[in-house]
Amino acid sequence: MLQNHPIHAYLPARDIARARRFYEQVLGFDPGGELEDGVTYRFGQGTAAFLYPTENAGTSKASQALWQVDDIEQEVAALKQRGVVFERYDIPGSRCDGDIVTEGCVRAAWFKDTEGNILAIIQEV
Repeated sequence: MLQNHPIHAYLPARDIARARRFYEQVLGFDPGGELEDGVTYRFGQGTAAFLYPTENAGTSKASQALWQVDDIEQEVAALKQRGVVFERYDIPGSRCDGDIVTEGCVRAAWFKDTEGNILAIIQEV
């Protein structure tokens, strides 16, 4: 059923132009398709995210999207060089090393976009 199909994330934005600058200039995403109400960014293995306008942007207390990476230290360093500020969350039972949290077999780092959406990068260990 659904497990064999790519998944797409929704990225809400109050200000599409501001959000696009963040995703395209800071994170380096290439727009994969523009619609009247937003823009799609395409990633590996058929996955994608749709940036769309809504006043509800930034209201979720949970991550909107995450990217699985091979080297989280390298990704965190590269994103920090581009001005990304990482968030700190107190997660019981986890170990924090700078901006990276280790919990079980996963290492993670969180940051917010210009719209207040929580985003994450993770590495399985």
